[in-house]
Amino acid sequence: MHYIAHRDSESGREQTMKTHLNETAKLASEFAEIFGAQKQAFFCGMLHDIGKYSDKFQRRIRGSGERVDHSTAGAQIAAQHRDPIAAACIAGHHGGLPDFGSNIDTSANTSLLGRLKRKVGAELEDFSAYKSEIDTPIPDIRQEIFIDPARGFFFTHMLYSCLVDADWLDTEAFFNDAPRKNAYDTPDVLYDKLQAYVSGWWEANSEINKKRCEILRASIERGEMPSGMFSLTAPTGSGKTVASVAFGLSHLLKNGLRRIVYVIPYISILEQTKEKFEEIFGRHNVIAHYANVDFGDDENDSRRLAAENWDAPIILTTSVQFFESLFANKPSKCRKLHNIANSVLIFDEAQMLPAPYLKPCIWAVSQLVQHYGCSAVLCTATQPSIDFILQRYLQGVSVEEICPDVIGMHEYFKRVEFQNIGKISNDVLAERMNQKEQVLCVVNSRKNARNIFLMLRSEGSFHLTTAMMPEHRRRVLAEIHRRLGCGEPCRVVATSLIEAGVDVDFPAVFRELAGLDSIIQSAGRCNRNNLRPREESIVCIFESDEKPPQIFSQNIAAAKHILRDFEDISAPKAITDYFEFLYYILKGEGALDSKDIMGDIGGGAMNFEEIAKRFNLIENDQITVYIPVGEGEKLIRQFHEKGPSRELMRLMGQYAVNVYTNNYNELYYAGAVERIAEDAAILVNKEFYSDKTGLELEPSAGQAYFS
Repeated sequence: MHYIAHRDSESGREQTMKTHLNETAKLASEFAEIFGAQKQAFFCGMLHDIGKYSDKFQRRIRGSGERVDHSTAGAQIAAQHRDPIAAACIAGHHGGLPDFGSNIDTSANTSLLGRLKRKVGAELEDFSAYKSEIDTPIPDIRQEIFIDPARGFFFTHMLYSCLVDADWLDTEAFFNDAPRKNAYDTPDVLYDKLQAYVSGWWEANSEINKKRCEILRASIERGEMPSGMFSLTAPTGSGKTVASVAFGLSHLLKNGLRRIVYVIPYISILEQTKEKFEEIFGRHNVIAHYANVDFGDDENDSRRLAAENWDAPIILTTSVQFFESLFANKPSKCRKLHNIANSVLIFDEAQMLPAPYLKPCIWAVSQLVQHYGCSAVLCTATQPSIDFILQRYLQGVSVEEICPDVIGMHEYFKRVEFQNIGKISNDVLAERMNQKEQVLCVVNSRKNARNIFLMLRSEGSFHLTTAMMPEHRRRVLAEIHRRLGCGEPCRVVATSLIEAGVDVDFPAVFRELAGLDSIIQSAGRCNRNNLRPREESIVCIFESDEKPPQIFSQNIAAAKHILRDFEDISAPKAITDYFEFLYYILKGEGALDSKDIMGDIGGGAMNFEEIAKRFNLIENDQITVYIPVGEGEKLIRQFHEKGPSRELMRLMGQYAVNVYTNNYNELYYAGAVERIAEDAAILVNKEFYSDKTGLELEPSAGQAYFS
């Protein structure tokens, strides 16, 4: 028989099994070489699809429509060669890494051990014909992986990533009838572009720019240090973003690394950083990964190939996307993991690492630093107190500070005075804002932001929340920048998305009581450019008459503790005390791994599916809703006509809003959305998107405020 792996029904072209297995194995081996697992990856690639050598699968691919388990066959051969990790990767290369299971599992179970019990001729089709075309390679099993169960857990994800990405890239190349070509600049070219961008900064005349240049120069110089763990503790307004990427590029060149992965807590910061990096390095070198749409695991559904694989030299992604991918088990989320190896990982606003998952997050970063050639940078003005966790998982590695004179820089960059004004109602707050020409108010919820916004004067008032798509927020921010620069009225009410990475300068700021780090970040939007006396630049801390979300309660309690004890709540000592009080007194060490992820991983439980389900930085599931407004309408039409691709999904990310399941259900029952994937939908009724407040998340509340 002529054994084929893929068939293009339109052109009639076919890809032979032998070609697909060889090409996948070679690609997987190339990907895994960077962490010394090339032979094991080649082994996985050669065996992953041998189940397709069955007569039943060959009928299916020629149009019979029969269902065939083709992944278990290669897993069984890998297990016979005593390579359970390769077996798990092969078994899960379509449906996801399975739990290992137990010896009592039967062949009906979907665990790895259950599937290994499936018998050829009963639950499995005869696939022995593979022997006529394929010589089974001998795996190079990494024995040290089995000594440390936690290390083995992480290694399995990285090996799995190599296999999945290689499989999908080769499949994509077949259907496109051409290999995919990347046109990215090399690190030395990117470094030259950065040097050209900052070339005019070195002759700084003002004191503030001289200080910024001190931090920038130190970042470039310290980038020449060996790979390891770093911190950049620099005040708001000191140029952390450019300084951190300057460190990253200097470090890439010195240590022969591949790319920068910039991890950001808020999409709004990601948008601002993306614009800055595109200005410096060119749009084609920067990939911003907003959402991961899962189109399922059906091999016949080409839409799955659109999943992001992080192959650009500069990747911008969210903390949720980064960390959940490291613990995920689905191929669409894992295919990019191998591209993290030999990278500089910059964690912007590192204090936002989620406390309930702090230990597993730090452990994962430690694995990347210890075993996968990465360097990590904790970049923030409010450095969290995580030394004891780092020492547990990264023993013998010290954290090197990049910023020169952290305390001195704090004193120099102090711009504001804080004033605690206690409880205040929304209508009184709105009236105080209306009396000011330029003012920012930051609150803890989207609902409260909208309520206050609707009380402001219509002229010169703006609303910023994550209910607005990125492209919309960018337009609003551009108008805010213009008004602030021209002295025109500009009253803004926003959620915490404006707190970091957004370069705005207001003469006055109101901040609803929250965590100390959030208060200090909001203060960074006041007198940012040092144009006014510090004593005239007031950040008013208030308690709203709306009850804050429960998730903020401990952070607020810790902030109150610091407000009582410190006159300067932004001082480094105050920040250290805040995090120590929050983490180790209010929460307790057990709360820093609330799902006991590390207990399972360290105990040797290779439960990939189970842990993926438990590791959710956002407890409520989110659904990405694409908005057909402006250019978004054209992109969505293209999606319907031609289907998804990585390039198209990257562009559509600018026209998307992430909503919780309950909000999505409201939209669904109002007939406003159409589902396109398990975790994605398209807005079909544009009346549910306002040019003032974005996507309506409570349709049942009426649409009176739309304009």
